[in-house]
Amino acid sequence: MNRTAKALLVAALVGVVGMAFRVSWNAQRDVATTVGADATAALLYPFVVDGLMALALVATLTLTGRDKTFALRVLAGYTAASLVLNYVHGLVPDLHGGGQIRLADWGPANWLLVLLATSLPVGSIFFGSDLVAKVLHHRPALALGREESDQTTVNRLRSDLQKSTPTLPPAAAELPVIEAPAPAPVAGPVESTPVQAVAAVEHTPRRATGRVPQSARTPRPTRTPDELLATAREATAEWSDGALTAEAIRKAVRTSSANGRTLRDALKAERAAGDADELDEAAA
Repeated sequence: MNRTAKALLVAALVGVVGMAFRVSWNAQRDVATTVGADATAALLYPFVVDGLMALALVATLTLTGRDKTFALRVLAGYTAASLVLNYVHGLVPDLHGGGQIRLADWGPANWLLVLLATSLPVGSIFFGSDLVAKVLHHRPALALGREESDQTTVNRLRSDLQKSTPTLPPAAAELPVIEAPAPAPVAGPVESTPVQAVAAVEHTPRRATGRVPQSARTPRPTRTPDELLATAREATAEWSDGALTAEAIRKAVRTSSANGRTLRDALKAERAAGDADELDEAAA
């Protein structure tokens, strides 16, 4: 559809809405006078109802998603309210002359109609403010999609650059070439050949991260039980019987707890046997 057709369509819509507003003017003005509005308030009352309907229509064309659903509900509600007021105005001929009269003979119906007529201005303030706020804070889906597409393109370009750029190993240090000094002149001609000195590359030992494998550990010399017992005798020769404990022997000999207990029992047995021999010799 070209611009001319769109302009004609919008102009036709504005014309239809304007004529419908004028037709509904008298009914809403007379109902406002009936519920107690003065001349100025009754004159402005049609703008409250039909004006909010126009605002809700514009918001429906602008918003999307849940906000659009909300605008449609406001438009439908105020359209139904305007229809009820026009119906009551046509049903009660006394409303045409103005003045405060009952909108319905039945009491509950009259109360409901008065409540409807008096609540529409308050609802226009609430719903109109909410619709305007939604329209002002609305971001078109096209702009959102374009921003998301641009962001996706940027992210894809970054990932492609990261994948396409190879990770180069650290460049080896260039070793200087040192020429040997020319030798002292001799009787015969001597050709001097430049000697390239290669600097030794020192490898920094890496720190062990985690547990060192058993194969990489330095093997410790394994001592026999007799060697352990001899070492324990030397270390505990000056100890008293009370100090002869498995933990103390383990620390002195640097062995396991099980070996410490075994050595303790063996040393105590040797000391007990030695004491028994001394007693036998003294008795003899």
